[in-house]
Amino acid sequence: MNKNYIIKKNLEIEKIIKTGQKKSNKYFLIFYQNNKLKNNRYCISVSKKIGKAVIRNKIRRQIKDILMKNKLCFNKDYVIIIRNNLLELNYNEIEKEIISQIKEIR
Repeated sequence: MNKNYIIKKNLEIEKIIKTGQKKSNKYFLIFYQNNKLKNNRYCISVSKKIGKAVIRNKIRRQIKDILMKNKLCFNKDYVIIIRNNLLELNYNEIEKEIISQIKEIR
């Protein structure tokens, strides 16, 4: 994932969570807000409750791959918080769920 698509600053993440809108299901909690850029930006948060670092990084890599592969551009900033139930899904199911959630937000 290119660094133009990543939100790293804690102040930006907190602003999106506090002032942005929220969409959730049993796999994700997505906070979003419009931005003035030409592309989407993402922050993916995986709690330590989900598992060890290997599992958390695998989930993060899969979601980054899905987001870059599908190239959805709605000029928004997203903070995606992963829930425990995501471990039950395989890659294709994760892809279907996250893409449908982001398209509903549009």
